[in-house]
Amino acid sequence: MSSKSRIRIDRSLWLPLGVVIVLTIFFSLTSNAFASIRNLTIVSAQASTLLIVCIGATFVVLMGSIDLSVGAVVLLVGAVSVKIQNGTGIGGSIIVVAAILGGLLGLLNGIIYAYGAVPSFVVTLGSLSIFSGVALQILEGRSISFESESLDTIAIGQWIPPFQNIALCAIAIWGVGVLIAERTRFGRYMYLIGGGENVARNSGIPVKRYKVYAFTLSGLVAGLGGLLAVARLGAAGPTLGQDLLLNSLAAIVVGGTSLSGGVGGPHRTLLGVLIIAILDNGLNLLGVSAYPQLVIKGAVVIAAVLVSQNRRQSVLIK
Repeated sequence: MSSKSRIRIDRSLWLPLGVVIVLTIFFSLTSNAFASIRNLTIVSAQASTLLIVCIGATFVVLMGSIDLSVGAVVLLVGAVSVKIQNGTGIGGSIIVVAAILGGLLGLLNGIIYAYGAVPSFVVTLGSLSIFSGVALQILEGRSISFESESLDTIAIGQWIPPFQNIALCAIAIWGVGVLIAERTRFGRYMYLIGGGENVARNSGIPVKRYKVYAFTLSGLVAGLGGLLAVARLGAAGPTLGQDLLLNSLAAIVVGGTSLSGGVGGPHRTLLGVLIIAILDNGLNLLGVSAYPQLVIKGAVVIAAVLVSQNRRQSVLIK
């Protein structure tokens, strides 16, 4: 990679990094509670599920597609995990079950998308409804609590005080995501498919297969996020994962991963998650109600797309 290319990449990170700094300064000056250790602990824990879910979804966006079902996967995996845990008491082993279930849901999305030639927007919009309906049927419209000492330790314990372990898990998953994007064939192929699907196919890349891989990874990681979210809350309810659709897309796009594909990656998604988490927390501390917050986040997403999109190609979701 040339020095000019490295400089260009570094500069592309300046905007989201600058937004993080500006928001942090603004809310620190306007709210005495924002910069406290207690609040930073809360922010890191709240942002963890979002970061985990976004890592898998980033690879889907990176190849020029979209996954609207991540929130529904979190809800369904959370509901099933609580039922299994309450029925069997398998403890920490439920993590494996959650990952497999999430991966299977993502695999289903990927097969329909890649081999059924259905746009990812349509596929995941449909599966969002299906997964949510199944989850709500399992929960019967109410919250179901559970107890597991091992899961409590994984989610809300503090191996490194004052941060909860769920935050450490999120950072670890983010690190793995960055390594996958930067150091593996799968990561390179995501960039190539997003940059030009026909070119990638003509280069001998099995595009359909890697599309399935990307959606499977997105589902698997969302499943892990769903379990950890349930473990942190101590229950699975109908609203679990409800805000992840908007927030995950917002974080990925605001972080600098282009909806047209081929640009960005998990390393940028961390900045996007920080922006959304700081914005949510800061607005809450200032007493801004939920409805104006939705307006503000929607405006942030639109602005991010306008600033970050590649002017040489249309933003097309495949």
